[in-house]
Amino acid sequence: MSYVEKVNMNVAIQCRDLKKTYDGKLHAVAGIDLKIQAGECFGLLGPNGAGKTTTIEILEGLLEPSSGEVEIFGYKWKTHGRQLREWIGISLQETGLSEKLTVREIVGLYASFYRNPRDSDEVIEEMSLHEKADSWVGKLSGGQKQRLVIATALVGNPRILFLDEPTSGLDPQSRRQLWEIIRRFQLRGGTVLLTTHYMDEAERLCDRISIVDHGRIITSGSPALLIERLCGTQLVEFVANNALGEVVTDGWDHLPGVESVKRENGNILLSVHEPHVTIPALLAAAQQRGLRLEHLSTRQASLEDVFVHLTGRHLREN
Repeated sequence: MSYVEKVNMNVAIQCRDLKKTYDGKLHAVAGIDLKIQAGECFGLLGPNGAGKTTTIEILEGLLEPSSGEVEIFGYKWKTHGRQLREWIGISLQETGLSEKLTVREIVGLYASFYRNPRDSDEVIEEMSLHEKADSWVGKLSGGQKQRLVIATALVGNPRILFLDEPTSGLDPQSRRQLWEIIRRFQLRGGTVLLTTHYMDEAERLCDRISIVDHGRIITSGSPALLIERLCGTQLVEFVANNALGEVVTDGWDHLPGVESVKRENGNILLSVHEPHVTIPALLAAAQQRGLRLEHLSTRQASLEDVFVHLTGRHLREN
């Protein structure tokens, strides 16, 4: 293998200036660049209509881009489509499985699509579906059905998993089970590209993320880096009222350690790095100005705060 080929194999997914337009006017994807390393878990986050699903469907080879280039391990869909289909496993937002087939029949059917599949019973065991192996799909719970969908993606022995909202609508226990499945796949050297509406999920699973809005990437990086860069590490939240009961929102950006100030749902949010420095100064400033503080609290900044900072809205609102 040449040096160039080795470099290509280290980059699992790459796209350049990816665009998708409809009727020449609607820009579903408006110029996206991505480079995802082999073995990474990469998250694509954004509100509904941001272009996430369209982007993933282009990367999966399900949709033709209007322009731009896509490479999977250095290969292109137009010239190596058959090989690339062997290398990827896909879990769509909605996957229709025949409810009159058993779990074993479904996994076996999907295994037959590939040249070098994994053992069906092994995958069923890994998905904790062995007790339901001979049950009809229609008799499964929501969490069991979702694990079955992941099983159909894994049985082909893929190198990349594309997961579009894999835990949407699941209870907390089922979500954690799927997290463990994703982690095990990654520990075996697999690459994961997922979309999710759950910011805690992205923080736990993703090595890096890109936030997409209006068909463009507005920021990228590791969750910890984005939180540190855009929000500080801590948030101090409070309401300040004057003697007339009016909310006072100005004058807080000069406090020591304050990176930024914003107002959300009537509260003041201070992004800070050292709350033990900022809070005493906040209390002193409020006393000096004759203000009453209410609902004073501190918490760790999160990806949700990053998203609100960049877009002005919460992801789940969409």
